[in-house]
Amino acid sequence: MSSIAVSHIEAAPEHVTPQAAGGPLTVKLMGPQDKARWDAFVAACPEATFFHRAGWQRVIEQSFKLNTWFYYAEQGGQIQGVLPLCEINSRLFGHALGAMQFCVYGGVAAISEPARAALDAAADALARQLKVGHLEYRNMVAAHPGDAAWHTKELYVTFRKAISADDEENLNAIPRKQRAMVRKGIKLGLVGEVDDNVDRMFDAYASSVHRLGTPVFPKKYFALLKEEFGDDCEVRVITQNGALVAAVLSFYWRDEVVPYYGGGMPLARDVAGNDFMYWNLMQAAAARGARLFDFGRSKLGTGAYDFKKNWGFTAQPLPYEYRLYESTELPDNNPLNPKYQLFIKMWKKMPLKLANIIGPHIVRNLG
Repeated sequence: MSSIAVSHIEAAPEHVTPQAAGGPLTVKLMGPQDKARWDAFVAACPEATFFHRAGWQRVIEQSFKLNTWFYYAEQGGQIQGVLPLCEINSRLFGHALGAMQFCVYGGVAAISEPARAALDAAADALARQLKVGHLEYRNMVAAHPGDAAWHTKELYVTFRKAISADDEENLNAIPRKQRAMVRKGIKLGLVGEVDDNVDRMFDAYASSVHRLGTPVFPKKYFALLKEEFGDDCEVRVITQNGALVAAVLSFYWRDEVVPYYGGGMPLARDVAGNDFMYWNLMQAAAARGARLFDFGRSKLGTGAYDFKKNWGFTAQPLPYEYRLYESTELPDNNPLNPKYQLFIKMWKKMPLKLANIIGPHIVRNLG
């Protein structure tokens, strides 16, 4: 747990489960000396994702000044499971403990059921100690099916699809109408290149989310992602005759590529900038050895959902799970909620420079 978290609240007590072999199973908080073996476990654990990596603790704490607890279960000196947690406490958006805020996937990643149970117990104890409204897990597969203490809601899906090493095969796999948009971008002379900083990417992203009426993340956040994850965090920029069109920040994980934050300038709509951008990324990822393209999370009923379906990807429901504590109903902090529509309309009209100043103070509480 970070120094920020320690100053905010005392750590939850260590949980110990006796084991017949290999000694006791203990749950501890990750310290600086544990990061290398934490990441070694995550790299080998089938359930783990890029969003379980230890580096997220530094990124989130330094970007948003939020409290985090990175729990791991250990037996006989070997890590058996991990659970990163982050707390958000906002008058406007509620008080929550999440696994993991700002990440589309999360929850317990473990190689044994005792480790999973011990980490669940640690999260439950911390949620009660913090008096949060709810605890949220963001697993790809429901971790507590049939457990009355946990609730799910149909809101998010993810889009994941295998790709090959052959560009022509990948292009032909894109449905005809969407493929025509990719070819339009190619014909209009769009090109992709990799930046070693987030400057141009931030400009494209900030312009895009402002048009959607969504608060922007701080530029520092993207810079820290790039700094922390190095070559596993790629910034790809699309230009036309030197003019910025679009950009995407992607994560590489095992044999997957995950385009995570992207956006386009107003010009992108006229030149099929976003279509070309994802195709250009797919080409580069395939050449790098990626064999799965994770198009990422989208909300049901949104334009992003339709865009990804048009690429021939099949929606895979994300059974996020919620355990209620101080709250009596499930959270509904998403732009489809009617109570946020006036805010969204006002935000779209706000000058971009002002929105970029105010936005980070709001978005830190959304997670």
